[in-house]
Amino acid sequence: MEILNRTKFNDFVLQGFVELENYSVTMFISFLIIYIFTLFGNMVIILLVYYDIHLHTPMYFFITNLSFLEIWYVTTTTPKLLIMLLTKNKKISFYWCFAQLYMFHGLGITEGIVLSVMAVDRFVAICKPLRYNIIMNATVCRDLSLMCWITGFSIAIIPITLTSRVLFCGANYLHHFFCDLAPLLSLACSDITVTLVINRFVGGFTTMFNLAIVILVYINIIYSIIKMKTKKGRIKAFSTCSSHLIVVTMFFGTACIVYASPKKAHSADYDKLYALVYAMFTPFLNPIIYSLRNQDVKSGLKRGLQGIQRHIHPMQ
Repeated sequence: MEILNRTKFNDFVLQGFVELENYSVTMFISFLIIYIFTLFGNMVIILLVYYDIHLHTPMYFFITNLSFLEIWYVTTTTPKLLIMLLTKNKKISFYWCFAQLYMFHGLGITEGIVLSVMAVDRFVAICKPLRYNIIMNATVCRDLSLMCWITGFSIAIIPITLTSRVLFCGANYLHHFFCDLAPLLSLACSDITVTLVINRFVGGFTTMFNLAIVILVYINIIYSIIKMKTKKGRIKAFSTCSSHLIVVTMFFGTACIVYASPKKAHSADYDKLYALVYAMFTPFLNPIIYSLRNQDVKSGLKRGLQGIQRHIHPMQ
């Protein structure tokens, strides 16, 4: 079946934002700026945590994992989108299409797991502060990080394998700006009932399972914060969770709409808009959220800039 697909389609054509063709230059410049700042912002977070000993804690270890993930996540789709806008070349080969599909879903599932692990980390920090460093030791953090990546990319194999075995025919136009499951399966000319059910189960289950963990954890966190005796303690505890809550809301909100909602609940055009949020804007906003709302990161950045200044002007 896969051989038939490759014989029938050597490549697909990504339609992108056909309705906004007249604004392709504006979109190219906007998306290029967002992409550059996304790479720069997340790289700054990674380097800052790596070099600043004050940030060598479990929370920032997982933030660096998230930043590293976001760099690859945005790179999976944005460069091809920029090429499409600049050159009008919308073709993508069969192999690259499925490589993009696998990377995008592998990274997306991994991000959901990382966010749920980060919620657990905040729970231990707030609810069991005296045992935090013992429970979330370096070995546990590394194992949890490895588990996130292995699980994410292992689960992604299921929908990719099933979709690659579908017989595609007819027009090879994908109504999206990258290769995703729904637009690919819309080209199928064979019975895909089982494939659709399994794909939606995998996407919906992984999304809702990780979201359920986050919700249950935060119910316990909020309960523990309410029981705190001082207002200052409650504010400090909640401030350590606020950045994570914002990212969780953006990521799981759009993921639930696209992958866990009924099939006919929204059109392909809306899918593309939602995809822009979690594929481009969430990676862009993550370093901003974690730096501007985090005093430790701002202090670390200040120390880093002072260190660079002393290196450049050693006599001052």
